[in-house]
Amino acid sequence: MLFIVGPTAVGKTEIAAEVAAQTGAEIISADAFQIYAGLDILTAKPDRETLAKARHHLIGEIPLTEKFDVAHFAQLASARAREIAARGKRVLVSGGTGLYVRALTHGLSDLPNADTGLRAELYAASLEELQTRYAALDPDGSTLIDMKNRRRLVRAIEVCVLTGKSFSSFREAWANPPKNSSGFFLTRDRDELYARIDERTEQMFKKRLLDEVSALGEVGPTAAQVIGLREARACLRGEISQTDAIAQIQQATRRYSKRQLTWFRREPTFEALNLTHLPFESAIAIIVQKARSLSAAQNV
Repeated sequence: MLFIVGPTAVGKTEIAAEVAAQTGAEIISADAFQIYAGLDILTAKPDRETLAKARHHLIGEIPLTEKFDVAHFAQLASARAREIAARGKRVLVSGGTGLYVRALTHGLSDLPNADTGLRAELYAASLEELQTRYAALDPDGSTLIDMKNRRRLVRAIEVCVLTGKSFSSFREAWANPPKNSSGFFLTRDRDELYARIDERTEQMFKKRLLDEVSALGEVGPTAAQVIGLREARACLRGEISQTDAIAQIQQATRRYSKRQLTWFRREPTFEALNLTHLPFESAIAIIVQKARSLSAAQNV
């Protein structure tokens, strides 16, 4: 597998599609929210022109009401990768959800299955209560995950309670370097990345993001974590102005990109390419060359 990873709005989608078109690859998306059907604008799914360049997998395939986690992703992505390889095609993984990427490069720890009763109890708690409980159970882990992500906190606490071990201790299973995976970590200078995030958010509203959100039916607990959904709904209810909604989504997305950058900088497997200082065509050429060299090595 060849990976193209990086923060939101860095340009992964366009580069991955072009690389796939030039190398005969199919793309597996490693995005926790683009996998859902619906919310095409809010999750910045590839447009028709981009999708036409290469076959894409795990985009818009899961109902918004369905719970979805890294274990389900790993199972689906691995199955698709085998199918792609069986057709004689290259496999290109592109996305910004670090945990999903890590599941493919390192595999999953032997974590317990969900406990329905415990989850109901945890979801009934406030975010502040969850934060306090997890920090007490796993002080080290509380510095490693998004403490504002209710779903992640619930799972982390659940693992602690069911195993008697800290959730962060299971990261040790990922300490060894991955096998049979290579790729690129795309980045940009901070000011440019933030400007791209701000512009994309404004474009979302011009593309009638509020209409998209207004037409939604039921949304499950996982899809409810999509960045911007809460703010868009608040705007529709008249609780905040559209200007404030845009500003809040921009801020939340910038914070998310910062966490993504921190995650991928800890992945020495991936070669960094700073697109602020590297022309689009040059980045494509570098990645295409890598993809072809990997294929040649596998055929030896």
